[in-house]
Amino acid sequence: MNLSMDDGISGKAIRVDYDFTKGTGYGGIQKWFPIDLPENFEISFYVRAESPSNNFEIKFIDERGENVWWVNYRNYDFPEEWTRIRIRPRHIDFAWGPTDDRSLKRIDRIEFTIASFVGGNGTIWIDNLTIETLDPIPEFYPQPLVNSASAARKQGAQLMLDGSLETWWLSKKRRKQYVVLDFQVRREIGGIEIDWLEGYAARAFEVLLSPDAIQWEKVYSVSANQGNTSFIRLSEAEARYLRINFLERTHPKSIGIRELKLLEIEQSVTINDFLRHVAGHSPEGDYPRYFRDEASYWTVMGVNNDRKEALINEEGMVEVDKALFSIEPMIKMGDRVYNWSHVDAQQSLDFFIDYPGFQFSPSVTWTVEDVQFVTGISASGEANKNSQLNIGYLFKNFSSEIKELELYLLLRPFQVNPNYQFLNLPGGAGRIESIREANPGRAINVDGKLIYSLRNYDGFSAIGFDDGSPVGFLRQGIIPEQKAVSDPKGLASGLLKYSIRLQPGELTEFFLVVPFYDQQRDPLMLGNEKIREEFQKTNKFWEDKIDLIRFNLPQSAEKILDTYRSNLVYILINRDEAGIQPGSRSYERSWIRDGSLTSSALLKAGIVEEVRDFIQWYAPYQFENGKVPCVVDFRGPDPVPEHDSHGQLIYLIREYFNFTQDTAFLRRLNPNVLSAVNYIESLVQERSTDYFKYGIDSIRAYYGIVPESISHEGYSEKPMHSYWDNFFILKGLKDAVEIQRILGNEEALEYTTGIRDTFTTNLYNSLRLAMKTRGIDYIPGCVELGDFDPTSTTIALSPCNELKKLPKPEVYNTFERYYEFFKSRRDGTREWVNYTPYENRLIGSFIILDQPERAHDLIDFFLDDQRPQGWHHWAEVVWKDYRNPSFIGDMPHTWVGSDFLNAVRSMFVYENELDELLVLAPALYQDWIDAPEGMSVENLPTYFGHLSYAIQKAEGHYVFSIFGDLELPSNGLEIRNFNQSKKPVRVIINGEESLDFSESKIRVSEFPAEVVIYY
Repeated sequence: MNLSMDDGISGKAIRVDYDFTKGTGYGGIQKWFPIDLPENFEISFYVRAESPSNNFEIKFIDERGENVWWVNYRNYDFPEEWTRIRIRPRHIDFAWGPTDDRSLKRIDRIEFTIASFVGGNGTIWIDNLTIETLDPIPEFYPQPLVNSASAARKQGAQLMLDGSLETWWLSKKRRKQYVVLDFQVRREIGGIEIDWLEGYAARAFEVLLSPDAIQWEKVYSVSANQGNTSFIRLSEAEARYLRINFLERTHPKSIGIRELKLLEIEQSVTINDFLRHVAGHSPEGDYPRYFRDEASYWTVMGVNNDRKEALINEEGMVEVDKALFSIEPMIKMGDRVYNWSHVDAQQSLDFFIDYPGFQFSPSVTWTVEDVQFVTGISASGEANKNSQLNIGYLFKNFSSEIKELELYLLLRPFQVNPNYQFLNLPGGAGRIESIREANPGRAINVDGKLIYSLRNYDGFSAIGFDDGSPVGFLRQGIIPEQKAVSDPKGLASGLLKYSIRLQPGELTEFFLVVPFYDQQRDPLMLGNEKIREEFQKTNKFWEDKIDLIRFNLPQSAEKILDTYRSNLVYILINRDEAGIQPGSRSYERSWIRDGSLTSSALLKAGIVEEVRDFIQWYAPYQFENGKVPCVVDFRGPDPVPEHDSHGQLIYLIREYFNFTQDTAFLRRLNPNVLSAVNYIESLVQERSTDYFKYGIDSIRAYYGIVPESISHEGYSEKPMHSYWDNFFILKGLKDAVEIQRILGNEEALEYTTGIRDTFTTNLYNSLRLAMKTRGIDYIPGCVELGDFDPTSTTIALSPCNELKKLPKPEVYNTFERYYEFFKSRRDGTREWVNYTPYENRLIGSFIILDQPERAHDLIDFFLDDQRPQGWHHWAEVVWKDYRNPSFIGDMPHTWVGSDFLNAVRSMFVYENELDELLVLAPALYQDWIDAPEGMSVENLPTYFGHLSYAIQKAEGHYVFSIFGDLELPSNGLEIRNFNQSKKPVRVIINGEESLDFSESKIRVSEFPAEVVIYY
């Protein structure tokens, strides 16, 4: 980045030349600007640029630089000519910082930042930065005065402002008609809502604004209104007068308005604000649920490795691609229109496809007047080339009567991703600028994306936003004749009509195909039966992909197993090419943090290729100094320091070797390992100075650990010296040592061993001093706060395997305290608002702590918070209020899902690296081992090979058969917590009496083995 002075509007401007050489990053300029802000103000400046679209951030920072407010123009289309930007208090959001008071009252610094969205290079000029005090916004504005060109007797213009739909203004028969509002003061308005008198609406009209009733500016025009209500967005408008000129009538004589309402400025600042207003003033169900301030949940569909994913929400609306448009079903029977607001929708992963095995076809089922209606989705084709979304619609008549109905598929400029989802990709409004019929009866073109109907539709209409409400037309039985429409506001819609006639008991289905990419093959040549086969093939692909481990468990395990299998699929769908990502919208980036732990879950399920691809893709993004980027996306590596990342890359490389024994791969990646160790050493040196070494105890707690960072999300407001970071650093160093030992690198072994040992000593000294100086009896989350954060602390147990070394009783106190908290939340004795299901990790912690009953309690609780239940996944955030319309991260959030996978796997087996043994069956449910038909699990991948075992209960004993393809660990196997940890009276292993057992442990030193356990 280079700064210089250049010609401005008048005089000189600041010129910023930037080049995101690695694709990602950020940079900017900062100006000291200390000022106490008035109640109302406007900050303005001029900008022009020669730049690709990147994020343009204007930040307002306090004196200490800790608290930041901002205006963030994401993916900003920089103007080529000088353009004035005005910022008022309503535009400014709190960004981050530790303050509790998030209202902006004072600025000490202003910062202009360019952050990579697409990357590249460019030049930006900024000039004429000013701040102006504005009059305070009044609590109430005066009632507007209104006059019109004419009015019928007793139907004057003032009636359109009286707040009643029972009165109205009606014009006389005159050629020119208009209405003028005088606000009596200059004021901001967000738009207008016009409720037309039925039959007397204006077909064409224009809206003008003026400061003085002399000079008028046209700000909006409508040419083809056919609806009963017009919603006009006037974003950031300010005027004294508003005029509506009526250009064309629907009635031959008059214009009639029941009510004209002004939108407050806050109701249209963004397109989502405006659509919330529209939905709130329309019948329930006319717009997506989330626009009525109710949460709506969803799931994902795509092809393994593909960059493209579709979404379906719990109401049955399907988003065909990121941030574009959706297809929403509605049914008309007789005169009644049914939409999501009239049905009790049920969700599952089973579409009505005749497939005997594991199904993965997310579906939504409605029941309307004894007719079952199912929407299901699948994806097929070659990733990143010709993949396609397949949407199935199925009807079944459960009555004894013939049913006639109409299915309407609305093509809508809305996302499934809701408006309260703001991170990375704002949800809510999508975009449809152009919609037209591409092949009559069979195909529609929406902004260049084709929708193919494999059954001829019986009607199609293209509708602009200003034409009227598509759902309103359905209720009126009116289908506009337009076959094409352009809407520069991006709010066009389409209607596909299908006439359905069902005999008693009849089932009928048809499909839509929406290609993710331009492709050569014509889906219309495939036909319904071929797409049914595509659904089946997709199910077969996923079943084969995730079916290495064979579970034979009682019916009571079904929910756990459904969640286990489904989340493996979700992980693979959320991947973009080689990048493992926790989501497909808000979190469509590849963090090494998420990726390493998710990769471990995949390896434990026998999914290897995708993990190798991820490592080989991610490792080259390591910086020259050895720093491992916290996250990589299509722009490249992110330079933000998050110090867990360096240990996590090393851990992942070693974890891959643990399951594959691929020494050649390990050797190839070892330079990355050693480079990361070098960088870790340099970080540790920053906290190894005499200041930290010889300071008071509270200062010495920082000695020899890595510096503060924001990697643990609890510290995003302000970086901290996180033990999450430091335990992952320790894990990376331990694995780096073992990698050198495996490869026979004696010199590197000595080097890494020294760093590991010194760091281990310093880390545990830090823990001891932090607990002492903060006066706590649990493991803290960070040095500074001494905070209680068991969801973070759990990684010290797994994957870091430090239970033996962790301070006692503090580590036990940590999880005891968490469990008491958990119980009070579960039992309703503690108030709570939300939580993150990262707490799934604690299931594994209680298993390692030999407390399986507590692990089961957590499993039951977290499974109950899957939303909706039938899709078997979690978002990143669970709100107690099911319909709370607040940010939930992403859905399905597959790092959360992988936490559950890792925990469930530890119910059956886990590696105890410190004791060099394999722990078997430590958290099986009692009804599983007592099942009359027995239970078994086969082909569990472990560090030592594939493990299988079967358990059969008999009179007075259990037969525990251990088999598979396994190299026995040096200290053998250990059956743990079996049969509620009751002490056996006798144990026979391969026909020989064994005395090596206790209440909770049975040691097995042979393989294969038949263990007979008597009680």
